[in-house]
Amino acid sequence: MVLPYGRQSIDESDIEAVAAVLRGDWLTTGPAVDAFEDEIATIAGVPHRAVSVTSGTAALHTAYGALQLQPGDQVITTPLTFFATATCAMWQGAEIVFADVSADTGNLDPASVAEKITDRTKVIAGVDYAGHPIDAPALKQLAHDNGALLLEDAAHSIAGSLDGVPVGSLADITTFSFFPTKNLTTAEGGAVVAPHAHLVDRARLFKGIGYERKPELMDVHGGWYYEVTSLGLNYRLPDVLAALGSSQLKRLEQFKLRRQAITDRYNEGLAGIDELILPGHREGASPMWHLYPLRIQDGRRRQLFDHLRDGGIGVQVNYIPVHHQPLFQDLGHRKGSLPVAEAYSEQEISLPMFPDLTDSQVDQVIQLVRGFLGA
Repeated sequence: MVLPYGRQSIDESDIEAVAAVLRGDWLTTGPAVDAFEDEIATIAGVPHRAVSVTSGTAALHTAYGALQLQPGDQVITTPLTFFATATCAMWQGAEIVFADVSADTGNLDPASVAEKITDRTKVIAGVDYAGHPIDAPALKQLAHDNGALLLEDAAHSIAGSLDGVPVGSLADITTFSFFPTKNLTTAEGGAVVAPHAHLVDRARLFKGIGYERKPELMDVHGGWYYEVTSLGLNYRLPDVLAALGSSQLKRLEQFKLRRQAITDRYNEGLAGIDELILPGHREGASPMWHLYPLRIQDGRRRQLFDHLRDGGIGVQVNYIPVHHQPLFQDLGHRKGSLPVAEAYSEQEISLPMFPDLTDSQVDQVIQLVRGFLGA
């Protein structure tokens, strides 16, 4: 049996929460969605109800739609991410500009962003790589000084914080993912949050197919009346999945504590090995460790990957740099242009990380890594 690198944690309370919705009257656009959105807003520390959507990718597309990206606008983002961070902006017509990352966290480097920003930059899109929050204060200042906004792709980091400020309140708009390997799951799903009501309203309109049912107009025309006021898509999360999310949220703090304990155990077991770089953790950051991104510096990442897979450990690599993908190569992006991100990617291997991982399983992974290195 292969030990996966990530896995959902489902218990009987989750199953009962879903079953209760199935027994009820609302399968979608009902009270479970409203409740879940309120709970996500509370976790994110924002004053407006979250906008739930069908996936983390849908959350990104919805956020870019809410930011009203137009053809010709530029979005500066990181190459060390799942490619949807970039491609969802492209669906709105934006041009992607990649900046490099910081060597310690793998997060977007404000100094590199400052070198790339132009008067066409509309959005800086940072990613909380592995669950460590971006340097939001610096990136937000850069954005605002140049007439842009900061989007935080927090697919890895719900319940994280920086200097006591929760992820969700750090940026102008923030997206979450609830895929099974993430820090809580709705099977598939995501959410958008923002401190600003107008961005939340735009996001809700975008994910709701762009049509509105205004009470004052329904009073005039009839209860059936609606208006299509903008382009949108059907990204509505159903009540069945929202109920699963609400149930999962009750254990979110437990999940965070367990992920930190696993990280601490890896850190202790892999410390002092010259070939390895352990995950960076900056002062003031309280990460929600979605990944344990180990780096091996001696050029043997492939051999270590195969060694662990052969040993029954389902490791992964996060990620192949986005600008290396054929789509982006065809657009003129070049390998070698972002050396820190490329070095990070060439060295990185994600060890198993999920709440139900046992100490003995963590120790098994540690022993296989140390055995490979003769440590």
